[in-house]
Amino acid sequence: MNLFEHQKTALEQTKDQNRVAYYLDMGLGKTFVGSEKMHDLDAKVNLVVCQKSKVQDWLDHFKEYYDIRTYDLTKPKELSEFHGIAMGERFHCIGVINYDLIFRRPELSQLKDFTLMLDESSLIQNETSKRSKFILKKLNPANAILLSGTPTGGKYEKLWSQCRLIGWKISKEAFWSTYVNFHWDDSNGFPRRVVDGYKNVERLKRKLREHGAVFMKSEEVFDLPAQIDSRIYVPTIPEYRKFRKDSIVNFQNIEFVGDTALTKRLYEKMLCGYVNKYKLSALKDLLESTDDRVIIFYNFNNEFAAITDLIAELERPISIVNGDIKDLEDYELYENSVTLIQYQAGSMGLNLQKANKIVYFTPTDTSELFEQSKKRIHRIGQDRTCFYYYLICRNSVEEKIYRTLAMRKDYTDELYEEDK
Repeated sequence: MNLFEHQKTALEQTKDQNRVAYYLDMGLGKTFVGSEKMHDLDAKVNLVVCQKSKVQDWLDHFKEYYDIRTYDLTKPKELSEFHGIAMGERFHCIGVINYDLIFRRPELSQLKDFTLMLDESSLIQNETSKRSKFILKKLNPANAILLSGTPTGGKYEKLWSQCRLIGWKISKEAFWSTYVNFHWDDSNGFPRRVVDGYKNVERLKRKLREHGAVFMKSEEVFDLPAQIDSRIYVPTIPEYRKFRKDSIVNFQNIEFVGDTALTKRLYEKMLCGYVNKYKLSALKDLLESTDDRVIIFYNFNNEFAAITDLIAELERPISIVNGDIKDLEDYELYENSVTLIQYQAGSMGLNLQKANKIVYFTPTDTSELFEQSKKRIHRIGQDRTCFYYYLICRNSVEEKIYRTLAMRKDYTDELYEEDK
């Protein structure tokens, strides 16, 4: 496999370590670095855990670049065959499974002397979740490879649950008190930590490097094209303003009732999206202004339906990535295609550098998904300026969400209440 120099550097820095973390910025090729490290460790049994949408991508990657038995562990028959081979240690093999399924496969806890690779390892940040408990407490890998782009964006509080896998035995309390500035918030009836910032960052990175972590940002490696943001403001509709005031409104025979902070925020976002004729008109104007490939990020199924109707009206080829569909055929084939991506399903892992334009129909509340979504086009292989178009309802919750995302923070119920 021909690697870039920065990928060779990452492997060279960790050549004598069997527990490593490659915190490479999105677009720097963590897949290739991780798979080469797995190859170098040369364990007979290998287990890859990734997002559901990435299972087939990993299977295709190993089949293309390595001569090794590869199994889709989401399929019971292949799981059974992999387990039999792994327990007998007769052949080298790789099994690939997604995070939401791994804790439902207790037989994987029987694996011994194996290499565990976690793609987007920040997904085990909640150590109380079923996936994290299974990975951290039930699995006992001899080697560990963690892949994530999140820490390079400054989300250091998400690292503690990964420390154990790379051999750094530090308590959660010690980690937070040493490296994270935070305060306690019990406004919901139970105390929780709210991150205000970070401290001793260089010390943190030094300790992590001692335990096999490599940090690398895109600008340290490549001169990627410029990124240009364009904010397109549209009016709110009367129903939004009424709901904002009264927390209840009826629109097209649908009653929106905001009886909690969560439902208020949810319905405000919806009333800024698919029901807003001004926003749909602005999207139509954008699509009519270019014949280039366009990526559109959205949140809700109703948004998806409204936008697909609009794309059909414009007679543009369409590709879709959401929880039910992953179809990028038209994106690959047609220069004037429009690709609709639901944040949760497609913000991470996709290589979409054939496009250089992203439209945000509605914002996500999650900083990580937002930052990752921008990197779908701003990555290795992109040679054009990248344009990001934000369709924003003026004087609405969307303005507050985007201001929060600009600070690389999540927009929470607590922030929503403060804004109110």
